[in-house]
Order: sequence, then structure tokens, then C-alpha cells
Amino acid sequence: MQNAEPADLLIEARWVLPIAPRTAALARHAVAIAHGRIAALGPIAELAKRFAARERVELAEHVLLPGFVNAHMSAGEFLARVRRLALPAARAGVPAHGVADAPAAPWRLEALDNADLVRDGARLAIAEMLRSGITAFASRDGGPEEVARVASFARVRAAIGLPVDERATQWAEGVIGHLARAEALWDEYKADPWISLHFAPAAAQTLSDAALTRVRTIADELDARIAIPVHETGAEIETHGARHGMRPLRRLDALGLLSPSFSALFINRLEDAEIELLARKGTAAVACPQSSLRRGVGCCALAPLLEHGVSVGLGTGSSTSVVALDVLAEARAAALVASTQSRVADALAPDRALELATLGGAAALGLKAIAGSIEPGKSADLIAVDLGTLACRSEDDPAEAVVYGASRDRISHVWINGTPRVAAGRLLAFDETELVEIAHRWSARL
Repeated sequence: MQNAEPADLLIEARWVLPIAPRTAALARHAVAIAHGRIAALGPIAELAKRFAARERVELAEHVLLPGFVNAHMSAGEFLARVRRLALPAARAGVPAHGVADAPAAPWRLEALDNADLVRDGARLAIAEMLRSGITAFASRDGGPEEVARVASFARVRAAIGLPVDERATQWAEGVIGHLARAEALWDEYKADPWISLHFAPAAAQTLSDAALTRVRTIADELDARIAIPVHETGAEIETHGARHGMRPLRRLDALGLLSPSFSALFINRLEDAEIELLARKGTAAVACPQSSLRRGVGCCALAPLLEHGVSVGLGTGSSTSVVALDVLAEARAAALVASTQSRVADALAPDRALELATLGGAAALGLKAIAGSIEPGKSADLIAVDLGTLACRSEDDPAEAVVYGASRDRISHVWINGTPRVAAGRLLAFDETELVEIAHRWSARL
């Protein structure tokens, strides 16, 4: 051990699923971590000799994989669950998140107007996501500054959407007002290692060509991403066609928005030519299978998108449409949905479903260079899933065991930048007693 390399942590696992550069499971492997980054991946015996680690974690019945990435959600709306609200607009064919011309629900206005509600909701949401193995997320909120502050303090990777609308909202008035506030928030967080910002314009049919072009120009100057909900419902597409004379994706392409820096959210209704367009432009897609299915608006054409090489990430969507912020459950739903969209029975194999839940989401957030896979040089954002129960046990296919046999309560450990955030099932990043008190307090107030 005299010439051994120093390391902060050595994690030894029954299986390691690196996701990239290949998805095959590696038996009896370990990951060495130094200064918050992955230093090496290799057989346990080899790394035990190579590194002198200050701490060693042995996970004899676990699979180690990259942290899940929630590529679309609304952290500030989390407390809306407390009121067990229904979604009447969605049932009428109008999707959530303000897509189409749905009137704002009373709780949404209250959330946007009450910084405490958004802030506490974000704390509860981030705590739940950590317990579910989510180490990075993208949030689309009316109060982005509050969500950013909570995420930065909690030291969790967050891609915060900057609202842009021509209408007056609780955040600002008109495009100029929204962009002015976005600029101030950009200056505040441009050096923050945990927060990345992107533009989150309202639904395409509500914005003029001039507004979208202005967003694209500023995003290009800042090298910022853009994420827009698009093609979520047939009603949205019809409204857009009546107002702008073409389908949404075609218009966004004509305005120069479709690019590798663009994320198309939902995209539940696509024509073959539009799938080819996304592939040609290198545009990322984000599917929210459970949210879309529960609201009866269909689901993204996962199998055709993947067949064309489109990068796809998974999101949970709003907490009001899916109760749990659980990307593992989204991966299972995605695999099942894809099997109905292809002649191939296993159109989305378990290891590929996990790729969507990790590296696919990281790509959609612009974090592919630092997260989403277990590769030397990347940040040590890792989770361990306990496969020590009869339902989860597998000797030859741990990916299948994770996707179809495990649930989020089997996630025993979570690390972000090599720092433990959940250990042996216990949340370390927050005081759980305090979180329960927050939820009870808001339940009484709402």
C-alpha cells in the first residue's frame, strides 16, 4: 500500500451499472472517488490494491449506478399535493403546467405569490427526490429564485427554468419584464456549481414569433438551453395551427430554436417526419410517462424516438399529477409504454430504460459531461439499490431486477459529488422531523 493512490472513498458493490460507455453490468466491481469525482472503476480486488481510501463502503447485495435525473418537474408546486387537488383542465383535454389556454388554478396563483410556500415546497420536493435516488433535476416554476436558493443550499444539482411570457404573471409583466428578471437571476447564479439556468418559455402557441426569436437570440448569446412543452395534446396542436398556420415543431424549427441546446417536453403526438426532424437537429426529448398517462393525454412515442437516435430523458412532471417524484417508476412505465409502440417485445430493455433515467436526463439538462454515468472524471453522483430481497434478487440481470423488481424504498445510499446524502436509507441532507412539521403546518394553512 506504500505506493497506493489516495482516495476519499471506495465503494464496493455486487454489481455496477456504469451506463456509459456501455450499459452491461459489471460483477464484483468498485468505484474509487477522490475530490468529489470518480477516479476509477474496476474489479474490487484491483482497486483495493491501487487505492488507499480514507473510507470504504461494502455493498454485498447492491447494484451501484449513476444517480437518477428528473428532467422535468415543478418543485415549487410540491405542496399542492397537500390539498389533494384534481386537475379538471387536464381532464378536459388541456394539459397541466399552463400548456394551452388553461385558466390558472387558485392554488397556482397562491404558490407564485407566496415565496414561503414555494420555498418550503422545494425543500420537501428535494428531500423526496433524494430519498428516491434523484441527484439532479430540472424545475419549471413561477418562482424560480426560491427553488434555486433551496437547491443551492442543499447542494443538489438543479436546472432552473427562467419563465418567459408575453402575458403578465406573478413573476413579471411581459417579455421585457421576464427577461429582465431572468438576467438578474443569471448574474446571481452564473458561478454557482449546483445551479444551471435555462429559458422556459410558455407554450409555443401563446408566444409570438418576435418573443420566441428574442429568447433564442439571448439564449445563443449566453450559451443557454431552452425547454418548451410542445405537442402534448391534440388540442394544443390544433390551437397552434389555427393561430400560426403550422404545427408547433415546424414553427420552432423555422424560428431557429430546434438544436442540441433545445429540450422538447412531453411531445406526446408526433408525426414520423417530426421524429426525423428532432433526430436531425439533435434536439433532446423529455417524456413524463406517468403524468401523461394519468391525465389521459397519451404518451411520448418512445420506441420510434429511440429507433431514430433521439436523446430521451425522463421526468415526473407536476406533483399534482403524479404523487411520487420517482424516476425509477418512470423508467418502468417508459419500458412498458415502449413495448406497446414497437413490434419488438422488449423495445426498451431494462438497461436502456435506466439509461433514459440517468444519462438521457443529464443530456436534456446539459449535464452530460459531469453526470449520468459512472466514468472516470465525472462527478461522483451515485446511488445504491439493495437487491437483497427475493423479489429483487438476480444473478445475471441486475438491470431487470432494478426496473421490474425494485422500488424506490430499496435505494439505500445516495452520494452527490462523493458526499453521502442518504446512508442506509436515512436522509442526511435534511432534518426529517422538521420536514414533517413543514408539511403539517402547510396542510393546516391550506
